[in-house]
Amino acid sequence: MNIRLFVACISLLLFGRFAIAGPEQSVVQIINYTQRPNWIEPWRFSNVSGGLGSGFVIEGQRVMTNAHVVSWSKQIILHRYQDPKPYRARIEFIGHDCDLAVLKVDDPRFFEGIEPLPIGDLPSVRSSVLTYGYPAGGRQISYTRGVISRIEAQRYAHIANRSFLAVQTDAAINPGNSGGPAIQDGKVVGVSFQGNPSLENAGFFIPPEIIRHFLNDIGDGHYDGFPDTGIALVPLINPAFRKSLKLPDNGIGARIDSIYQPHPETHARLEKNDVLLAVEGYSVGSDCMIQFQGNRVHCGVLFDQVQNGESVAITIWRAGESLDVELPVYVNQADHISGNQYTAPPYLIIGGLVFTELSSNYLGSLGRNWREHTSAENFYELLYRSKQTSLLASAKPIVLSKILKHSSNIDFNVNARSIVTEVNGSTIQSMQDLKDAVEANTGNYHRFRFLSGNKEEALERTAAALANRELLEQYNIPATYRIRGVQ
Repeated sequence: MNIRLFVACISLLLFGRFAIAGPEQSVVQIINYTQRPNWIEPWRFSNVSGGLGSGFVIEGQRVMTNAHVVSWSKQIILHRYQDPKPYRARIEFIGHDCDLAVLKVDDPRFFEGIEPLPIGDLPSVRSSVLTYGYPAGGRQISYTRGVISRIEAQRYAHIANRSFLAVQTDAAINPGNSGGPAIQDGKVVGVSFQGNPSLENAGFFIPPEIIRHFLNDIGDGHYDGFPDTGIALVPLINPAFRKSLKLPDNGIGARIDSIYQPHPETHARLEKNDVLLAVEGYSVGSDCMIQFQGNRVHCGVLFDQVQNGESVAITIWRAGESLDVELPVYVNQADHISGNQYTAPPYLIIGGLVFTELSSNYLGSLGRNWREHTSAENFYELLYRSKQTSLLASAKPIVLSKILKHSSNIDFNVNARSIVTEVNGSTIQSMQDLKDAVEANTGNYHRFRFLSGNKEEALERTAAALANRELLEQYNIPATYRIRGVQ
């Protein structure tokens, strides 16, 4: 063999993997082996299955991806660009609200020859962007060029009850692209994360503002999440209403319609029918919108710029004059049940009665037409109960998920999906309340009261305990309860 050819071949073998040009060297394929819970029978889990996604290397020898790519993980495997070797990874931080996660790789050799991708700035509408990822299960990286078509606040599908800034593009974003970077001028300007089935040739990515907030949040070793103002803001366009509030008819100012619980700082500083005139120096239009880096977006995106416990400078209109207010904002978990859950559901079994927390996951598990089989009480408890008082804000409605048939409960005349409000004379506002009420009972009967129809029912206490032992063996149930990870 020619000596020059020989040296060239050896150099390619030794150093070829490090000579990759372009951002693709920093983009990885992610295989996540998952196991999801059964929300109707909460002790059960699905079979382990594999899902595919993408990610990219950032500073600190870490990999960024979407939270939904690595949720419910049992094992995470990464593949480098054009490298067959698998590498194990684990979740270091995950933000289900903003659909972002950071992974650590067990083997430090994974990062050899890979340059971390820098985070850029919010791209401009009509500018071009190139998305990288591994869609449709392919082992070869995919590149798609597109145009930024719109920037606005969007509901993030992974959590379902939060909206943040998002960027729309006509670059194809398909299953498997999730977690991959959108690149402009060599910098990450977004993380691909969702589509919209009602739109054609439209995909969305998470912009740098949300990425940086997430990375700054985890800088102290703990993820808090995005703070919530705790207000319902509505347009104030009606001239008569504006005049009644002594507000000029100048197209400025949106009305605070209500203040949610639990937000004591907000209650101390704001009032219903205050008018929000400005946030951090941005003028708020009568349609609740602001001009933000050339885009007209909802003013709520400004509250997403600060961290938990920090303050936002706002100007409000009250009683015919403007007031400057420093408003502290905090992460709100009171409405968590109305969003998607990513921890195993708690449960407690009493004589074959299976109780669990009411959640959107639970209702969604009832099937495609679950809304037809859900009472108005359940909708209220899921969506509105937490907004009423500080006590109810911390409450977690408990629902009778199903009844495992046994001779001890054969005539129990309450339907599944009913919410329990009282057991043995104790008010039930959490799984712990339910467990305590059952264990403290020394009488002959467990007595239950349910929300729907204010129904009452009872089980014989000794028979219920015997039924538990028999049903655990019969259904291969590991324990009679699981409450916040305590078995």
